[in-house]
Amino acid sequence: MAFLSSSSSPTMQKGIFVSVPVLVLSVSFAAAVFFLLSSSLSSSSCSCPSSISSPNGGSVSDVRLEERISTTREDIEWVRDLIRSNGLHMQKNELRKGINPRTRDQQLADLKQYKGISHYEGEEANNHTALPCPGELLVEQHHSNYGEPWAGGRDVFEFLAESSNLKPNSRVLEIGCGTLRVGLHFIRYLTPSHFHCLEKDELSLMAALRYELPSQGLLHKRPLILRGDDMEFSKFGSGVSYDLIYASAVFLHMPDKLVWAGLERLVGKLKPYEGRIFVSHNVKFCSRLGGDECAKRLASLGLGYLGKQTHDSLLFNHYEIWFGFRRLKP
Repeated sequence: MAFLSSSSSPTMQKGIFVSVPVLVLSVSFAAAVFFLLSSSLSSSSCSCPSSISSPNGGSVSDVRLEERISTTREDIEWVRDLIRSNGLHMQKNELRKGINPRTRDQQLADLKQYKGISHYEGEEANNHTALPCPGELLVEQHHSNYGEPWAGGRDVFEFLAESSNLKPNSRVLEIGCGTLRVGLHFIRYLTPSHFHCLEKDELSLMAALRYELPSQGLLHKRPLILRGDDMEFSKFGSGVSYDLIYASAVFLHMPDKLVWAGLERLVGKLKPYEGRIFVSHNVKFCSRLGGDECAKRLASLGLGYLGKQTHDSLLFNHYEIWFGFRRLKP
């Protein structure tokens, strides 16, 4: 037994006795309380970082700004190894068919006749489909409208995005986006509402709005896609400034006069110096004027010619030609 008071006076004869186990418990409890208080005080005065750092030195919130666009050599070797390890190979350039192989025409006929394996009848047929889509779009007939594989749209996106140093918060305008063969990739990559398009063809717009955007889960990206064939861009807003404006195989089918009128209207919407305009295939609207006259006409608009570039396709034997321009004046 331990004695807290060593006095032997009569008034202290009735001292307080404490056992060793109780003393140990008391000290432990006091230490725990002190630790909790000190931890609370230190955390309240800590200046912690507002975001977690990424391995590259940026914050997590900045990761998308550094997102890679193009396929790398390592990516290609990875998928080749996976194909080899699974023993996959083409036989007579044909893939084994599914349980019910159908051409697009046969799929469309089946849709019209049978509507689907399971479907609603009568009044119920209109109560369960939020965005009824025409059968022609469901079987993706519009994917064959380009004279080359639909997959080429990804090639165009990668070339334009990297040539323009795009980031997700950049703004892009496509002149003639069609059924979004290229546009889908920009819409997916960019911040919502940052992709704009002017398209004249009604069937292409139907495919874009009634099939491609919903089926790809991109309605939340809110691209501004408008109908028009007059190269009039005021409907997109007066304050917008684009990092990239491009036209893929569109100016070929326009009168030269309309192309020049469109360029004149677009110059003020392109970011000075860093913004880019890309035109595919050829620039006959300019070359038909002659070299010197073409340069003078561009200079009068405040545009500078950056030269011709090509890019290869990832999946098929094809390359595409692009001509670049930039705005020279603020």
